[in-house]
Amino acid sequence: MSASAAHGARRGRAARGGGHEEEHVNHERWLISYSDMITVLMALFIVLFAISQVDQDKYVALRDSLAAGFQDTTTSPSVLDGSAGTMDGTSVVPDTSPAAGTAGMVSADNGLGMQGSEPVPQPQPTTTDTATVDPEVLAAAEREAAHLQELQAMIAANLAANGLDGTVRFRIDERGLVLGLVADDVFFAAASAEMTDTARRVLDVAAPSLVGIGEQISVEGHANVIPVSGRYATNWELSADRATQVLRRLVESDGMPGGRIMAIGFGDTRPLVTDSSPEALMQNRRVDLVVLSAAPEQVRALLPALTAKG
Repeated sequence: MSASAAHGARRGRAARGGGHEEEHVNHERWLISYSDMITVLMALFIVLFAISQVDQDKYVALRDSLAAGFQDTTTSPSVLDGSAGTMDGTSVVPDTSPAAGTAGMVSADNGLGMQGSEPVPQPQPTTTDTATVDPEVLAAAEREAAHLQELQAMIAANLAANGLDGTVRFRIDERGLVLGLVADDVFFAAASAEMTDTARRVLDVAAPSLVGIGEQISVEGHANVIPVSGRYATNWELSADRATQVLRRLVESDGMPGGRIMAIGFGDTRPLVTDSSPEALMQNRRVDLVVLSAAPEQVRALLPALTAKG
């Protein structure tokens, strides 16, 4: 075959094949992605294994040091100084998240600067063992308990001097000092938010002691389970109105700063006594004045145990 014939044959084959030979396909390309995935998974498991190996002694020392540092930053030179902490599980603070059924909260504004607030749940008794509490926390709790007991004694003495002894029921719980104005027709008549003359006298006598402190005051209205009719659609409105009337007396007549006080209505959802006796109905128809302690939660959790001893 001549050279020209051979050249023509090659051109013919090239024309029939499109001018280019088909490239070879790499069917093992997926191995690269698979290898990358395996490598990442191996690194992940190595990291998980590494962080799962915790030195218990070092962890406890770090936890206690952080607790001590955040407890009192003014006296602790470092949060990692190895000092004894307070997070040992012995000082348990009860849950203070808002409970269900708080539709009776009153935003006491009325042009007096009185601001509403989230309702404060009724505290439950605690069994805190003060013998196992950090000494600094215990000392702070003892000072706060003494302050609240002194305030209680002052108000009780003023009431007694004005012939009103026994009209207020005092107790100290995790929130602070509670002045219970039990509505056994001394403060409010049944199904009424109109304060009696005795109720106004009690508030006027107690007010100077309450005005002279710096704590916030929560006025909390309660009602018993007997349905109301007439002016109030439900016990929510009745309890909220009672709390508001007490708040207004303290602000408008007794000089309480409006920014330090709030009014809340709880209806019949937080009874002191759960039976249906006349005594229970009387005790649950009440207004509580709560002097809210400004102490930390760890300190406030110890108040019931300390004041019960006294």
